Amino acid sequence: MNVTTYEREHLAGVVALCEAEGWPSFGADLDRAHATLTAPGVTSVVALDGDLVIGFAYLLSDGHIASYLSMMATHADYRRQGVGRALIEFAHPRTGAQRIDLVTDTAEDFYKSYEHHRTFSGFRIYP
Repeated sequence: MNVTTYEREHLAGVVALCEAEGWPSFGADLDRAHATLTAPGVTSVVALDGDLVIGFAYLLSDGHIASYLSMMATHADYRRQGVGRALIEFAHPRTGAQRIDLVTDTAEDFYKSYEHHRTFSGFRIYP
């Protein structure tokens, strides 16, 4: 496994991971997805097995204190093999932030495995 910074060549793999999770936003408009993954204040990273994108993480950050893990997914065949942890360990220093905040509805046990975690209630609003 190789973890690296996201590039346009990884977009199809990222979209495939999102679609497997039932997240349609990135696949609906590829140019918009790429712009989102490379926007100012965004850190996007991918995990690769050869040329296959096996995971990705997309974080927003103020560059100083807070970052927000907006999306992270791992290919079903590669789960519980350290991909998610490798993505976070690679991405976090690149955000410049001291902490990562996130909301999850599927991976609570994974995030609870981190030392110094603190649980909050969260919401997603679609105005």
